Order: sequence, then structure tokens, then C-alpha cells
Amino acid sequence: MNFRNFKMVGYVIYGRGAFNQLDEILLPNRKGGAPMIFLVDHFFEGKELAKRVPAKGKDKIIFVDVTYEPKTSYVDSIASQLKEEFGSVSGVIGIGGGSAMDLAKAVSLMMTNPGSSADYQGWDLVKCPGVYKAGIPTLSGTGAEVSRTTVLTGPEKKLGMNSDFTPFDQIILDPELTANAPVNQRFYTGMDCYIHCIESLTGTYLNEFSKSYGEKALQLCREVYVNKDSWDEESDDKLMMASYDGGMSIAYSQVGVAHAVSYGLSYLLGIKHGIGNCIVFNQLEEFYPEGVREFKYMVEKNQVDIPRNICANLTDEQFDKMIDVSLVMKPLWENALGKDWEKLMNRDRLRKLYERL
Repeated sequence: MNFRNFKMVGYVIYGRGAFNQLDEILLPNRKGGAPMIFLVDHFFEGKELAKRVPAKGKDKIIFVDVTYEPKTSYVDSIASQLKEEFGSVSGVIGIGGGSAMDLAKAVSLMMTNPGSSADYQGWDLVKCPGVYKAGIPTLSGTGAEVSRTTVLTGPEKKLGMNSDFTPFDQIILDPELTANAPVNQRFYTGMDCYIHCIESLTGTYLNEFSKSYGEKALQLCREVYVNKDSWDEESDDKLMMASYDGGMSIAYSQVGVAHAVSYGLSYLLGIKHGIGNCIVFNQLEEFYPEGVREFKYMVEKNQVDIPRNICANLTDEQFDKMIDVSLVMKPLWENALGKDWEKLMNRDRLRKLYERL
């Protein structure tokens, strides 16, 4: 039996104020005069965090547009721009939510791999290590800081660049950075973590490695969203660790139905990952009865709206496209439903599921 040899993040620093050490962390990774490139969520343009970025010399700060999830064309344009302007760079640092971190991972890989990032959407297609890359989350829940994928929407599909070259060399987990996150956005990304855990802990790929991380992440999510009556610093601390643990949990197992279905939504309608998972999970009682019951309680307790009827006016062609995108996610379906998943999840059943959203 062959066991998976799992590639983890190189270095992790955790603590309030850890962002202040970014300059000294980057110093030994600078190569001559080649710049460090900071991809910062455009939400922070003109705000205090942007002023704290330790750019020096030829370093460049790019405020990345994460209104929609990253597209392969956007990754390619940033990488081409950097190659044209600098030739080579010392590293790429992603500061923001899951989209900004995924962009940083993808741009790092495209500085050293030929062609388009769309060529690498799939499992283990990346052949060369990227340039040095660091991830600094300002939202907690996606697990992008620890995952071996960078989720991208390409011309044909929404699929990650899943490879051992994808994880960050360094992550900085500073809960102070998440303090001013918009309430709804914080909830949607937090629920991304919760859904990771439910899908991992009920999946056929479950093992003691993923179980130990998943159970802890689920406990932390419950402490934040079920047990607490108001948000405080401790909530930020706990959710940041829940995100890390949730990401680790799925790294050695997989996610499931909610993620497989939300990929189709995101590809067709441009719905962001966190809210897309919430929209789908809200309708998945048949697969995750206890998890969905608790999810609905958290939605009500935290007074958050989950959009409904988003597929009401779609054409047959549009439904077919979403179904095509979703069914490509074979490991997710197998984790959720077992090796015979194709007998259980056909196009008609998936169409009915989309119609309920």
C-alpha cells in the first residue's frame, strides 16, 4: 500500500503582531536586487495595513482585484507583467483572503513554469518549483494558507493547480489582521472552514490524521459561532487556528458535495467560494443532516442572510455547464459518496440539486 507523502508549509509564525516580523523574515530570501512582489487585497488600498508592508528598493505592491475569484487570465497577466518589468523576482507575498493568497501561489508558480496557468489546472501537473512565496491571511476560514491547491477559474473549468509545489514557503498567522473584516464576509469564510470539517469528518477518505485536525477545527468553529454571543479578540484567535486546522484536515482527505457543487456556481455565476458553499450547504440535508441543522442555527444566531433562488432563471445550457464543472471534481464526489459515486450522483440528480439553490 502506498501512503501519501504530504507536502506541508515550510515555516509558520503565529501571534498577535507577527506581521511586524515580515521584513526580517523576507530578508534572507531576497536574491540580489530582485524585488519582492506584494499582492495585497484591494480592500486595503489606502488603509493602514498597506502602509505597514515592508517594501524596499525595487519591491512592488500590487493591489489585486478580488471582486471575483482568481481567473487564469489574471494570473497570467500579472506573471507576464512581472517578467517584462523585472525578468526575475525574489518572491511573491499574498496578503488578504483566500483569493489573494491563491493568486500569490499561482503567480509564484507561473514565474518559473511555461505556458498558461490554465495548463496546470488539475492534479500534479506543475513540474517546477515557483519562486519563494509567503501567505498572510486577513480573513480566516478558507484554509488557503495551508492547502496544496490554488483555486482558479479557467476558460474551460474551475479547478486548482494541485501540486507539491503549490504550498507556501512561509505563512504569517496574525489574528490582529482579521479584526476589521466585514461581518458577512467573516461569517462566509468561517463557514467555509466549518463545511470543510463536516465534509472531511463524514467522508470515505477519513483517517486519524485528518480526523484529529478536523475535530479540533470543528470545536473551535462551534466555540466562535455557537457558544459566543458577541465577537471579541479571542474569536479572531480561535477562528484563525480553526482555518489552519481545517485546511490541514482536508489536506490528507478531501472535501465533499458542497464544494463540488459550489465550483459549478462559481464558474458560471462568479459567486465567491465562501458564500457559494453556504448557498449549497443550506440545501444538503440529505447528505449532511446534522451539519446542515447546526449550520442553519449558526446562520440564524449570527443574523446572516444566505441568498436563495439564484438558479431560478438559468437555461438548460447553463445548468449543463455547471454540472460539467461539478462532475470533474471526482475526488470530492468519491470522498462524499464512495467509489461508486457515479451510480449515486447522475446528471439528473445534480440538476435537481442546482434547481433548489
